[in-house]
Amino acid sequence: MIVLVADHVLQDKFIIPQDVRGTRIAGRGRNRWGWQERTGRTLQLESLYITAVNFPLGLEAGGVREMGTGLVVVEKIGGKSTVTRCFSEYPLKFIIPKKVGPSETDVVWIYVLTYGGGIVSGDSISCHYTIGDGCTAVLTTQASTKVYKSVGTKCSEQIFEAKIGRNALLAVIPDPVTCFTTARYSQMQFFRVLSDSNLVVVDWFTSGRYESGEKWDFGFYKSTNNIFLEDDQPLFLDTVLLEQGRIISITERMQDYQVIAIVILLGPKLRHVQDRVQGDVKRMMSGCLNSNSNALRGSTRTNSCFYLSKPNFVASCSFFGPKGMGLIVRIAAMTTELVRQFLRLQLANLEPVLGVSPYQ
Repeated sequence: MIVLVADHVLQDKFIIPQDVRGTRIAGRGRNRWGWQERTGRTLQLESLYITAVNFPLGLEAGGVREMGTGLVVVEKIGGKSTVTRCFSEYPLKFIIPKKVGPSETDVVWIYVLTYGGGIVSGDSISCHYTIGDGCTAVLTTQASTKVYKSVGTKCSEQIFEAKIGRNALLAVIPDPVTCFTTARYSQMQFFRVLSDSNLVVVDWFTSGRYESGEKWDFGFYKSTNNIFLEDDQPLFLDTVLLEQGRIISITERMQDYQVIAIVILLGPKLRHVQDRVQGDVKRMMSGCLNSNSNALRGSTRTNSCFYLSKPNFVASCSFFGPKGMGLIVRIAAMTTELVRQFLRLQLANLEPVLGVSPYQ
């Protein structure tokens, strides 16, 4: 499905057929229309030019749901990564600073914000990003993404689609998602890559406002990360789902752990980062196992039960894809700061290409 948004860039033009002209799609913008088409192009409607943007989950003509949309295109202009197209609609907003890090670093930083500092019950946000050949871009946030309390059974959602060109790098390094009590939230991220594309994804969420006593009190959380190669060949498909149960709650299942995270590292430019992360995770987890093993051997046998210490940080990693081109790291931790420290250390080697070290 295609969602159409106003744009100043003129490409190939053709007239919208009579049966589509004048058909509204839900939304505040008067220039949004529905059009069943698989390829993006510019459409001419009387004197108005409209750009077709391919979102993974669009709306059928005549739909009634409000939807905030965003579009960013990064291309090489004069040998530099440059934002050539940018569009956002309430409640979404983009901030693109002119300079982040040394001026000689070829990178574009894009801050993704929502008005009000969070996502309200029933919000639906859809973003499309295109990172051109040889470009480098960073998608990040200024603070944690807050998902406010749900009204009834309404579920807030974010849909993210990114296309990454040859020898390009996209780093998606946001702050964590924090769901308030009773919140219901679904996030879907789709990445389309080539064999020499490079991708960094950090996807993490907390138990809620646990300093205020809210621990895993939200109603529903779902996060999907799918990566596809050329011809829509699945490379990596992953979903994290937490939902309150009738018999056992999320709090009982998660116990003392307050943060869940995954880190995806994909592409030839990131091989050195993959090797470092894999080695560090192996050493960290081996140390935890050795500590528990020593404690077990040194304990007295007066009781039949042995109590092993619970690590405050747990991580595992594994490769995926042809020839192990990608690495996935899964993390559970008792505090947000423990995860942030891990990310700061493991992604520090990206500073030369991103201009600054992530999570500083």
